Amino acid sequence: MNFIKKIVDGRVDEGVHLQFQKFSKGEFRDRALIEVKKLVGKKYSIKTSAEFTNELVRAVAEKLGEDKTNVKGAIVSTSDLTGELDFKEKKQFQGVKRYLIDKEMSGREMIKLIDKFPKTFFALSFEVGNTKLKIKPKAPKSGKSGKGDEKPKVDFCALKTDDKRIAESFVFDTLKGTSNPDFQKAEINHTFFINELITPEGETDFAKIRELAKRKGKIMRIAEIDGEEIKKEIEFEA
Repeated sequence: MNFIKKIVDGRVDEGVHLQFQKFSKGEFRDRALIEVKKLVGKKYSIKTSAEFTNELVRAVAEKLGEDKTNVKGAIVSTSDLTGELDFKEKKQFQGVKRYLIDKEMSGREMIKLIDKFPKTFFALSFEVGNTKLKIKPKAPKSGKSGKGDEKPKVDFCALKTDDKRIAESFVFDTLKGTSNPDFQKAEINHTFFINELITPEGETDFAKIRELAKRKGKIMRIAEIDGEEIKKEIEFEA
């Protein structure tokens, strides 16, 4: 389940907290971008911005399970992962390490790494059955709004799948009196409003305060589903 759906369902966890850890107070537009299209043969095309990378990798890795497949891409981290994974090449810039991957891995192996290094960015591409995930093998740039009326590109992650549950975890908006509508195309944009930072009591280390502080505010979700616009305000604390 992705972090927006977790907030809506009241299931905020450490993964949701990590999504907001980098934000200070303010308004942050064009975040958590989503485009979903229904294809022929009960398949879906799902494209997202980089925020959903690790969650998509986990979702597809869970489908893979103990089986193995060829995995390509990059694992980006400030941690030294030498000895933790078999990488093809390692690049480093200003303390950020980029490990290039091209090897057979099981879904369980990927999930184990994500659980062990939750702050690491797993830009991995692989497939299982009728589900194919492709992610740009690089670190994401800071979110940028579209220029003028131009919409920002939604092309960092691309998933094609016949798993309806994954599609509906991204498109859960009520349309024409129904939930999880039988839509053809959905475009979704979020704006984060961080109104308050709730700091841990007794902590004096500034770096730890920033890391542990909870962000409180609201999310403005604007979904355009088959030409119909749906706006929703979601309050959150994470």
